[in-house]
Amino acid sequence: MTLPLIPPMLATPGALPPAAQDARWAYETKQDGQRVVAYLAGDGSVLLRARSGEDITAAYPELGPLGPVLGATPAVLDGEILALDAEGRASFQLLQGRMGLAHSPALAARRAARVPVHVVLFDVLHLGTDSLLALPYVRRRERLEALGLDGPYWSTPRAIVGHGAKALAATREHGLEGLVCKRLDSVYEPGVRSRAWIKIRNMVSEDVVVGGWLPGRGRLTGLPGAVLVGQYGGGRLRCVGSVGTGWSEAERSELAGLLAALATDVCPFDPVPAARGAHWVLPRLVGEVRYSVRTRAGMLRQPSWLRLRPDLAPEESAARLPDDDTPV
Repeated sequence: MTLPLIPPMLATPGALPPAAQDARWAYETKQDGQRVVAYLAGDGSVLLRARSGEDITAAYPELGPLGPVLGATPAVLDGEILALDAEGRASFQLLQGRMGLAHSPALAARRAARVPVHVVLFDVLHLGTDSLLALPYVRRRERLEALGLDGPYWSTPRAIVGHGAKALAATREHGLEGLVCKRLDSVYEPGVRSRAWIKIRNMVSEDVVVGGWLPGRGRLTGLPGAVLVGQYGGGRLRCVGSVGTGWSEAERSELAGLLAALATDVCPFDPVPAARGAHWVLPRLVGEVRYSVRTRAGMLRQPSWLRLRPDLAPEESAARLPDDDTPV
């Protein structure tokens, strides 16, 4: 049969539901991977589509055996493709080396041998001849778990009903990306960013030193579009990423004046980051940023500016950074 094309339902950023409503929600671990909708046609094949609708099947050859696991029963499954590090945690940095290879099957196969992926399946949208979109989450979850989808490269993660505060605390304790809260009575809304699903990302804040900036474009022409930030480790200022969000227009204009006063021709970072068009500044400005996790190279993922820290000296912004000389 021809399966319907179903764009994935999206979660809205937010906070935990009120304690009085806790029992009306299920809680799933938020994974740091690539969203995927898997189409099992019932003939042994599997088609993987990214959130954009792009066919990414060839990028993940190790997921091919998922196709025949339900026999002749067609299904559409919602999930997330992960690359796991040595501690079994999802690493987006590892996954990046596997993404974008749908048009290079040979390269995808070689990388699959070195860094295999794992897909966690958390929803079933179509089963047999029936659409399950109008069923409440709790019923879809029952149907999904009854399928027993646990294999070498795929699994069905556990969902917890109630106990949201404890679930969120557990994700923080184990260094996981966050939590997704799903209302038990919610239907599946294809392509919609719904309040029936709430995502909570665990964020960390740290102090960083501004060492450069990148020009803005469009409405930000003439202003800094992003600042390059670093932290001291091993006696040198190591670049840990670029920050482009978190300022109002007035704050960005004020920042532009501060950066202009500190302009220099010498890059303060060691090693020099690959940042075409960067303008360097003396490393005097300290700011506080919020981010989700660090990559293995020490880079900040999804950083956002919080505030300037004029009360701190640049040397106080130290962090545990990699000891090697790998450019970051």
